Amino acid sequence: MTAQAADTGKVALVTGASRGIGYGVAEALVARGDRVCITGRNEDALKEAVERLGADRVIGVPGKAHDEAHQAVAVERTMEAFGRVDFLVNNAGTNPVFGPLAELDLAVARKVFETNVVSALGFAQQTWKAWQKEHGGAIVNIASIAGLAPSPFIGAYGVSKAAMINLTAQLAHEFAPGVRVNAIAPAVVKTRFAQALYENREEEAAAAYPLGRLGVPEDIGGAAAFLTSDQAAWITGQTLVVDGGIFLNAGVGA
Repeated sequence: MTAQAADTGKVALVTGASRGIGYGVAEALVARGDRVCITGRNEDALKEAVERLGADRVIGVPGKAHDEAHQAVAVERTMEAFGRVDFLVNNAGTNPVFGPLAELDLAVARKVFETNVVSALGFAQQTWKAWQKEHGGAIVNIASIAGLAPSPFIGAYGVSKAAMINLTAQLAHEFAPGVRVNAIAPAVVKTRFAQALYENREEEAAAAYPLGRLGVPEDIGGAAAFLTSDQAAWITGQTLVVDGGIFLNAGVGA
């Protein structure tokens, strides 16, 4: 079970949080004393995550992120259980295809955007109406460095994350001054989701990073905890790059 601090009185909703980055974010928020609702597609995995995080402070709502009914239910359950929803972390995402955009099935492109971008907007609309419009709060969107520069073989994912970064700025403008909206753009983080990018070659992949390692979910959890804290009270509309320094290598010849 995650070590817990005194109750902060704050409540967060973290999407796609049964494992990986989402779980790391939820773990960081629970550790500082927030109550948290997590979502995920796999009900059994979600139940296990709730137990590990602490069922006294965490609830799980299973469902698909792009499903509008699920978005509404997740926010309703959070309000019923905890009476508020101060923070939203849009982490749910998908990348079902590797290959060039020229050969991309447009149905797959639509799925990527529905899950990675439209669902984030849907959850933001729901939390805004349920609590944040009247009471304030913060939203963190988990983007990617693939949204900041072209990435071979994951073009659709990168384009969706670029859209998420722009969505972040747009929502920050519209939801101010009460709600701050920021994004985090990680490089490769060691999760099942990103496994294809480093499997059987982790040492080689990590060697490209000035800090000498790939990311771990805790790295992103710490950044999300900061952006939802009072220490970030004058930060909105920004994208925090958490990349182990990999962008420092941009433009450096072989």
